[in-house]
Amino acid sequence: MKRISFLLITVLCIAVTEAQNITDGLRYATDNTTGTARFNGMSGAFGALGGDLSAIAINPAGSAVFLNNNGTVSFSVLDRDNTATYFNSSTESGENELSLSQAGFVFVFNNKSESPWKKFTIGLNYNNTQNLDDDLFIRGNGNTSIANFFTEQAQGIPLELLQLQNGESISSLYNFLGETQGVPAQNAFLGYQGFIFDPLSDDPGNTNYTSNVGDGTFNQQYSYLTQGYTGKYTINFGTQYGDNFFFGANLNSHAIDFDRSTFMFETNNNAGSTVNEIGFENNLSVLGAGFSAQFGAIAKFDSFRVGLTLDTPTWFEISEETTQYLQTQRTEDNQTITEIVDPRVINVFANYNLRTPGKITASTAYIFGKSGLISLDYSYKDFSNIEFRPSSDPAFVAQNTAIQNQLGGASTLRLGGEYRISQLSLRGGYSYQQSPYENEETIGDTTGFSLGLGYNFGNYNLDLSYNRYEQDRNQQLYTIGLTDVANINTVTNTIAFTFGINL
Repeated sequence: MKRISFLLITVLCIAVTEAQNITDGLRYATDNTTGTARFNGMSGAFGALGGDLSAIAINPAGSAVFLNNNGTVSFSVLDRDNTATYFNSSTESGENELSLSQAGFVFVFNNKSESPWKKFTIGLNYNNTQNLDDDLFIRGNGNTSIANFFTEQAQGIPLELLQLQNGESISSLYNFLGETQGVPAQNAFLGYQGFIFDPLSDDPGNTNYTSNVGDGTFNQQYSYLTQGYTGKYTINFGTQYGDNFFFGANLNSHAIDFDRSTFMFETNNNAGSTVNEIGFENNLSVLGAGFSAQFGAIAKFDSFRVGLTLDTPTWFEISEETTQYLQTQRTEDNQTITEIVDPRVINVFANYNLRTPGKITASTAYIFGKSGLISLDYSYKDFSNIEFRPSSDPAFVAQNTAIQNQLGGASTLRLGGEYRISQLSLRGGYSYQQSPYENEETIGDTTGFSLGLGYNFGNYNLDLSYNRYEQDRNQQLYTIGLTDVANINTVTNTIAFTFGINL
């Protein structure tokens, strides 16, 4: 597993309470396919066009539009800028990243017989469906302490489970709690050992606790760092029937590689506080693999084209690891004492399955001879069909119910155009993605535009594109205790470059 080597002690445990939530389901169900610069330059409106390797990811029939063998490789530079507003304080942060966004080839086999099946195509392609690199920083003076996160999870847990017994270490008890009680008990243990809260009585059976942090104002800094991607590896099969009909199918293998690190640093000078400083770190590593299929068709009617694609759900198997760290500072007998609670334990969760919803895409395009084209794609995906499995697991029952209540169907609209001047092509596009949330406040709609140009040298081509997307969302810091939200505005700029060759 990943990132084991940085720990001095690597005790593995299986936590009985899973850590998944709606955010995790949405992260892997959202598809922001990037690819060739031509595809990006037209905002991905390629469902009725084909003839582009990234277009195959939208409509598998697009491979049958190719006239010759073709291969492309694409790289992109992502610039993500976040503006976070938290209790009237505004901070800016961001991330820059160079990555491989697409690589693939398609082979065209022309049928020389009198059969109406004119050609067959086979393609292999990789598309980056999401770049998950991000750097978000939130700062402000809140009125709820991170101490509430620990105190609330401790309620109901016997005191004797949080206290070290003879011969026990921080690591061994933290590991035991993960194996037998789950993540909330581990969080409660960290808080107790960090003196964030105290029991109402010293009875080993005590289950009630009170915070050692007084009410008032809290200076808080929250860092949210992520790295990784989701990608789709495609085996494509396409065929042309007659002069006007194209059909195709994709078999897709999906990959998830994601790391997240959050750190909350809080200070206070409130009356009644014995704890005046808390630093809390959480790290998550995720690996996943999935499978899906797509079926598509394109029809030509003179200069007019239409396309239709059906995407099956994607079935994932996902593994997760977490680590935690806590540091506190308190005043006792006029002395400042620092407590470090570092279990040095990797929580290895049992693998779970996730089904993300299918999608339907309808497309249309108009070709203006050799001078240009305009294209429109519409797709619909019902995010309420996200499902954690096994669905009979009590923890997953609650999450699946929340998904059904909070998420709904979402539409995506992509409009693109291209104008050709001899070997030079000028491109532009617009995109709109509806929020998957019914309230449209947790995550807002995403809007964007694109520009691009390309030059065809005959046997090879060079393309360049620029995309800009903007989205507003409310980011909740924690799901319990400290549930305040920060308003986040994210602007993502992407520059893509593609080299293509006719084989």
